[in-house]
Amino acid sequence: MRKIFHSFTFNPKNDILSGLTVALALVPEAVAFAFVAGIDPLVGLYGAFMMGLVTALFGGRPGMISGATGAMAVVMVHMIQQGNIVGENLANPVDNLGLQWLFITLLIVGGIQISAGVLRLGKFVRLIPHPVMMGFVNGLAIVIFLSQLGLFKENVNGEVQWLQGTDLWTMIGFVALTMGVMFGLPKLTKKIPAALTAIIVVAAITILGGIDVSTVGSFIKNGGGEGLEGGLPTFQFQIFGLLDTLNGHWGLIISTAFLLAAVGLIESLMTLNLIDEMTDTRGSGNRECVAQGGANILNGLFGGMGGCAMIGQSIININSGGRGRLSGVVAAIALLCFVLFGAPLIEQIPIAALVGVMFMVVIGTFAWSSFRVINKIPKSDAFVLIVVSAITVWQDLAIAVLSGVIISALVFAWKNATMIRARKSIKEDGTKVYEIWGPLFFGSVQNFNQKFDAATDPEKVEIDFIESKVTDHSGIEAVRNIANKYLDLGKSVKLTHLSPECKNLLLKANPGFGEVIETSIDDPRYWVVTDLLDKEV
Repeated sequence: MRKIFHSFTFNPKNDILSGLTVALALVPEAVAFAFVAGIDPLVGLYGAFMMGLVTALFGGRPGMISGATGAMAVVMVHMIQQGNIVGENLANPVDNLGLQWLFITLLIVGGIQISAGVLRLGKFVRLIPHPVMMGFVNGLAIVIFLSQLGLFKENVNGEVQWLQGTDLWTMIGFVALTMGVMFGLPKLTKKIPAALTAIIVVAAITILGGIDVSTVGSFIKNGGGEGLEGGLPTFQFQIFGLLDTLNGHWGLIISTAFLLAAVGLIESLMTLNLIDEMTDTRGSGNRECVAQGGANILNGLFGGMGGCAMIGQSIININSGGRGRLSGVVAAIALLCFVLFGAPLIEQIPIAALVGVMFMVVIGTFAWSSFRVINKIPKSDAFVLIVVSAITVWQDLAIAVLSGVIISALVFAWKNATMIRARKSIKEDGTKVYEIWGPLFFGSVQNFNQKFDAATDPEKVEIDFIESKVTDHSGIEAVRNIANKYLDLGKSVKLTHLSPECKNLLLKANPGFGEVIETSIDDPRYWVVTDLLDKEV
């Protein structure tokens, strides 16, 4: 309890100012992602508010910001469209049935994510290799950059086209001014958040100078919305009366729920890992899983679009001095206040200012050191880095990270599979000794079996595992099979320096192996197929 209280009080000024900065940056992001999903902008704003508040209070990483995200919005689109089609074809048509299905799906998403936290699956983010992390941040920086380019376009007679002439140069000028303020102000003083100052400066110039530029308000209206102004989120009683509309569609709902839960957790845990590195501290992945799940359930019950951690806004928060839970709480409450009271003012903020902030996020996110080290690291790691970056841009974060982990695991397995060795020697009594060196696991079993020649070996054989580690069930089976080959030929075989765990597993499958396995005081101590990883802090 004392730790939580300290998180709210040790850095109040910076947390409050950085929270306000983040809230301003959240507005166009939440609105844009709502348009991507095909739902009302207020649903995106409510989702950002509820996600941000719950995870700020109960999440595993103080200073990390959550809200409506593009990765999850893309996954929602198909289900929402299908729901709307079903709603139109019902005997009693239901408007926006796809949105109601989304709320129901978020309840399942929340349950899955909470279960992941309770089962302590968040710890597996530590198994993500560093090249995957570098590829992830590079790809995400590119995605953020490309998403901002859409704001350099306008709708003319129903067609979307690039800004031209004065409008384009005005946009570029204000973006450059925003970036210039964010770059230069910290060199003068770090007591004032550079991003918030830049937004205020650009907004003041456009409002006081009467300069006609694209603003948050025009952005919403051009996308088909009516504006930011709204009331408090309300309980969605109606979703419990619409469960019968899901008959025949549960497969779509459940598959979408699992995909949303996976995308949300991967993006959140990767962001948590990145913020840990930036702040040289450590968050709790399992606690973040539970908080994300609880927030998504709340979104389903009160009409938000759901979401997960947002790397761009999290970096803005950290770079603006936000370190405690107070920054996330301020961002969420400020966002709600914009909807309730400040819509007319917030709608006047130039889009160029927010684009400039995000461009600075891109510069801060991209791992520029990857260009320097790419020729110095193993080719396999360089390949993983490039592949993850490309897939993040081409597909989405979840697929990219899973692909990177799988490729890294296959490379690791191949390298270790070729490391198994067997040094051979003959004792004075004629016993042939195989001294095994290297890990014995599913990938090295074939090479291990090729080391032995049971038919031509002498009557007495000893297999010494003092410099080897049997790491999985495939390795155990390989040891059992090779021992049985010698026994079937009527030869004597001894297995030495096996760990107690290996011995127990071998004896369970072959009780007669008691005479084959020798016990020594210097037998190794390790676990086979263990789940005893470090506990979360």
